[in-house]
Amino acid sequence: MSDAATRDAQTAFARTLVEEWGRHGVRHAALAPGSRSTPLALALARDGRIRLEVFVDERSAAFFALGTAKASGRPAVVLCTSGTAAAHFHAAVLEAHHSRTPLLVCTADRPPELRDVGAGQTIDQTKLYGDAVRWFVDPGPPEDSDNPAPLWRSLASRAVAETLGPPAGPVHLNLPFREPLVPTGAPVPEAPGRADGAPWTRTIRARRVPDPTDLDRLAQRISATERGLLVAGWGAAVDAPAVARFAGAAGWPVLADPLSGVRTGPHAVSTYEALLRVPGFADACRPDLVLRVGAPLTGKTSSQWLDESVPQILVDPDGVWLDPRRATSERVAVDAQLLLEALADRVPPSRTTSWLDVWTAAEANARRAIDELVDGWDTPFEGRVARDVVTGLPDGSTLVVASSMPVRDVEAFAIPRSGVRFIANRGTNGVDGFVSTVLGVAAIADGACVALLGDLALLHDSNGLLGAARRGIDATFVVLDNDGGGIFSFLPQAEVVPESFELLSSPRWPHSTTFP
Repeated sequence: MSDAATRDAQTAFARTLVEEWGRHGVRHAALAPGSRSTPLALALARDGRIRLEVFVDERSAAFFALGTAKASGRPAVVLCTSGTAAAHFHAAVLEAHHSRTPLLVCTADRPPELRDVGAGQTIDQTKLYGDAVRWFVDPGPPEDSDNPAPLWRSLASRAVAETLGPPAGPVHLNLPFREPLVPTGAPVPEAPGRADGAPWTRTIRARRVPDPTDLDRLAQRISATERGLLVAGWGAAVDAPAVARFAGAAGWPVLADPLSGVRTGPHAVSTYEALLRVPGFADACRPDLVLRVGAPLTGKTSSQWLDESVPQILVDPDGVWLDPRRATSERVAVDAQLLLEALADRVPPSRTTSWLDVWTAAEANARRAIDELVDGWDTPFEGRVARDVVTGLPDGSTLVVASSMPVRDVEAFAIPRSGVRFIANRGTNGVDGFVSTVLGVAAIADGACVALLGDLALLHDSNGLLGAARRGIDATFVVLDNDGGGIFSFLPQAEVVPESFELLSSPRWPHSTTFP
């Protein structure tokens, strides 16, 4: 068109993407500043619906966005400039991938003519994150046209659709921008959205429901199994009432990870990790069938015990292969909540409670013994801290738990309770970016947000605290300052090569760092 060279298509493109994302319910963005990302950064800053936070480094920005997405279930935007900045997103991208968290990963880039010719701050960003993203797109530098709205708004809508899945996860938009990177003052092309304010393309998702024939077969199998277990790991995507209804009908105990959100009720067993370290109990209480929703349990003892020649039925709505020890005999790719509700209606009430009684009696005895041990300890230790933090939280709180020892302390010592939401980075089980993740969760938490972490997790992401006060985010960090902890001391390497163990575990700990 005749005036294409005089119109500011780049500014229009960036504003259109952001405006369309706002229509899809995106409300949070994190930015690690740089020159090349200026067009999209300015568009995010001027949009009244999306809250933009600015970070010193890319890793903190990415994990902050991840935290907001984990807490809200909505996609969050994270943006950086070109070059190695994009590489610093990778750890958060992997966590989003494995934890199925929606994340709009935007990397600014040089235009094609500046790639592979030695231009500064330029790397190959094409499919930088490999198969860890649900979708990769490089739309090229924005160009003017008579009607850019369908192209630009469809791009924004598809990015949201792809990040929400199924399965949910990160998408990567590699966005090349040419100089000038600031608005030129020239007319900005119009790219109007739907007149009613709706997204350009709305995606309707249906929860996967089980086939009636398969339902009847599963119900018959469960009804015929007196010694069964329901196991709920993190990401189980079921609620306590559905679990209670199913367990009540089947007469099965429920081994519930603290991150599952269903660790309460008359059928719940929380001390399984301690109980299964008792050889007599572990041998006598081996089940005949396991129905598992969510990821494997955190504890190693219980996970190994469950996988020793016990038929397991794995329920995952996306059909993800959550079977690290190849113990699953059947996979059911349906909505776990709907499945439990349907099975509760089809399974006749159990004729005996003897199997359940063994587990609930053991749970009561183990819980009493653990609490007496913790209460009798003369000096504070991390198990008591974990228990007291969980117990002391007000209803409506969110507890963000770090990997390594803190999540295991909660599993082993915390008294089960309702009214608290548990969040953790258990997709890849790393401690990297934890502080920033917590701040992302706290940015949208309705109630109190408390983090339980070790000193290494704090040190690893201490720069995530930079600017926290300026953001007005309220979060409480409970740090288990035990000079590096010692989770690696539980590994066989500690006994096999004791003289070299420091080199194989956390580097040269204890670190002897003090916190003011």
